[in-house]
Amino acid sequence: MITKEMTIGEVLRINRETARILTAAGMHCLGCPHSQGESLEEACAVHGVDVNDLVKKLNDFLG
Repeated sequence: MITKEMTIGEVLRINRETARILTAAGMHCLGCPHSQGESLEEACAVHGVDVNDLVKKLNDFLG
Protein backbone atom coordinates (compact mmCIF):
# COMPACT_ATOMS: atom_id res chain seq x y z
CA MET A 1 0.00 0.00 0.00
CA ILE A 2 1.29 3.42 -1.00
CA THR A 3 1.28 6.15 1.67
CA LYS A 4 1.94 9.88 1.46
CA GLU A 5 5.03 9.40 3.63
CA MET A 6 6.74 7.23 0.99
CA THR A 7 9.25 8.74 -1.42
CA ILE A 8 8.75 8.70 -5.17
CA GLY A 9 11.73 6.37 -5.36
CA GLU A 10 10.02 3.90 -3.02
CA VAL A 11 6.83 4.02 -5.07
CA LEU A 12 8.77 3.35 -8.27
CA ARG A 13 10.58 0.41 -6.65
CA ILE A 14 7.22 -1.15 -5.78
CA ASN A 15 6.10 -0.91 -9.42
CA ARG A 16 7.88 1.02 -12.20
CA GLU A 17 4.58 1.40 -14.07
CA THR A 18 3.46 3.92 -11.43
CA ALA A 19 5.67 6.39 -13.30
CA ARG A 20 2.78 6.96 -15.72
CA ILE A 21 0.53 8.12 -12.89
CA LEU A 22 3.21 10.30 -11.34
CA THR A 23 4.08 12.01 -14.64
CA ALA A 24 0.39 12.53 -15.41
CA ALA A 25 0.18 14.35 -12.07
CA GLY A 26 2.98 16.70 -13.19
CA MET A 27 5.94 15.01 -11.53
CA HIS A 28 8.28 14.73 -14.51
CA CYS A 29 11.68 14.49 -12.80
CA LEU A 30 11.24 11.01 -11.37
CA GLY A 31 14.97 10.32 -11.53
CA CYS A 32 16.11 13.52 -9.86
CA PRO A 33 17.79 13.36 -6.44
CA HIS A 34 14.73 14.82 -4.72
CA SER A 35 12.67 11.80 -5.72
CA GLN A 36 14.83 9.64 -3.46
CA GLY A 37 14.48 11.76 -0.33
CA GLU A 38 11.28 13.74 -0.70
CA SER A 39 7.98 12.24 0.42
CA LEU A 40 4.98 12.12 -1.88
CA GLU A 41 3.38 14.69 0.40
CA GLU A 42 6.32 17.08 0.00
CA ALA A 43 6.50 16.54 -3.76
CA CYS A 44 2.76 17.14 -4.12
CA ALA A 45 3.03 20.39 -2.16
CA VAL A 46 5.77 21.61 -4.52
CA HIS A 47 3.81 20.61 -7.62
CA GLY A 48 0.37 21.76 -6.42
CA VAL A 49 -1.07 18.24 -6.46
CA ASP A 50 -3.61 16.85 -3.99
CA VAL A 51 -1.61 14.14 -2.19
CA ASN A 52 -4.66 12.18 -1.07
CA ASP A 53 -5.97 12.02 -4.64
CA LEU A 54 -2.58 10.89 -5.95
CA VAL A 55 -2.19 8.21 -3.27
CA LYS A 56 -5.67 6.91 -4.09
CA LYS A 57 -4.84 6.73 -7.81
CA LEU A 58 -1.59 4.90 -7.11
CA ASN A 59 -3.25 2.38 -4.78
CA ASP A 60 -6.14 1.86 -7.21
CA PHE A 61 -3.60 1.17 -9.96
CA LEU A 62 -1.76 -1.36 -7.82
CA GLY A 63 -5.05 -3.05 -6.98
